[in-house]
Amino acid sequence: MLLLCSTSKVRAALLEKAGIKFIQKVCDFDEDSIKTTNPYQFVLEATRGKFEVNLKCFGDEQPLLCADTIITDTKTLIRKPKNIEEAKKLLLLQSDNTIEIVTYQMIGFQGQIYQNQSKTIYKFKKFNEKDLENYLQSGEWKGSAGGCKVEGFCKKYIENVIGYESTAMGLTTQWVKEIYDIITKRR
Repeated sequence: MLLLCSTSKVRAALLEKAGIKFIQKVCDFDEDSIKTTNPYQFVLEATRGKFEVNLKCFGDEQPLLCADTIITDTKTLIRKPKNIEEAKKLLLLQSDNTIEIVTYQMIGFQGQIYQNQSKTIYKFKKFNEKDLENYLQSGEWKGSAGGCKVEGFCKKYIENVIGYESTAMGLTTQWVKEIYDIITKRR
């Protein structure tokens, strides 16, 4: 059984949908300790930091999965908004723009470490002001990189997409399933 080291309900739902048996437990890592503003470096450091902390907590006798997801316009690191004003600012950066949602994930098991970085590129239409305001008031943006929920609010504004929706939601389930299958067959 896979150990998902994340409190994300979305990541849990993605694993369930992929048919991967898992339990959720997490030892926290302080992402604010990361100093880089390079989006690709940040997602790598955040995932590695989470992995190291959770490896110390739980060991790797069962497959250990850690991941992090960020949004970027290829220059700017767009993280989780801390309040409604920040959410609005970050969502407006994405409105009528092309963004990349990058997920880095690591699976460790019995001394072996598997790593993957995937991205999904979205071109969004301009967000409707009233619709955006309703979304902000709903609070559904909380806990999501850039406040963007491609399976929710942002979905109707997608003009073009390259990549997997699961990557944009926080896990590239195709890759996780492939590695999980390799691990479980070798046991």
